[in-house]
Amino acid sequence: MAVREIAGVRVFVCPEAGPSLVEDRALSGLIGELYGARAKLVAAPLARLGPDFLRLSTGVAGHVLQKLVNYRFRIAVLGDVSAAAAGSQPLRDFIRESNRGTTVWFLDDLAALEAKLASG
Repeated sequence: MAVREIAGVRVFVCPEAGPSLVEDRALSGLIGELYGARAKLVAAPLARLGPDFLRLSTGVAGHVLQKLVNYRFRIAVLGDVSAAAAGSQPLRDFIRESNRGTTVWFLDDLAALEAKLASG
């Protein structure tokens, strides 16, 4: 378990390796770990979210994000989404709108998350 305090926020940093977080058992396990760590935000590598996560029509992103939000957790999806976004206007719009809010962010890496949290 890797928990970091970043700009006053307890962030659970998921490792690159591990089960896909789109599987209900893994996602429920993550939520349990978040509670145990008293984390408010999870930094999840894009690689842990599977190939269908960025295809909005599959509903995978909606399922994962909604479950986390329902349990009052914030999420930063870490990784390069530029190629997928370039091929999908709805995905570009979703990423842009998410990044304007405070609950779901799409960021390149942990350094970008640190900068976003530090800027308020």
